[in-house]
Amino acid sequence: MCVFCKIIKGEIPSKKIYEDDDVLAILDISQATLGHTLVLPKKHYENLFSIENNDYLKVMEKVKMLAKAITSALNASGCNILNNCGELAGQSVMHFHVHIIPRYENDDLKIEFKEHSLNLEEIQKIIVNKL
Repeated sequence: MCVFCKIIKGEIPSKKIYEDDDVLAILDISQATLGHTLVLPKKHYENLFSIENNDYLKVMEKVKMLAKAITSALNASGCNILNNCGELAGQSVMHFHVHIIPRYENDDLKIEFKEHSLNLEEIQKIIVNKL
């Protein structure tokens, strides 16, 4: 059983922010910034690729609600909404979850995208052909 399933079942303590029949939101033990929260479905899904649409929509509805509340309550300037899908992408717990990371002036957290010189038309064709 994964660590998030144990948290959901109450076997491991957590700092709950929100809970209903389908969704649990907890403070991330790592706190990338003040108020860093994880939102997860109570039903186990490994990642974004495996979660059922209705459960995904329930989680994302709560992500939006919680992001607004957390940002306001902590006087943050904004927030990052992040999902890591797969180990190479940084997913460390194989239970679908979404990070809400409040952002503050001078918080020193860096999320960077590097520019690559790619043929966008070729990439577009490859992707569109898989849809």
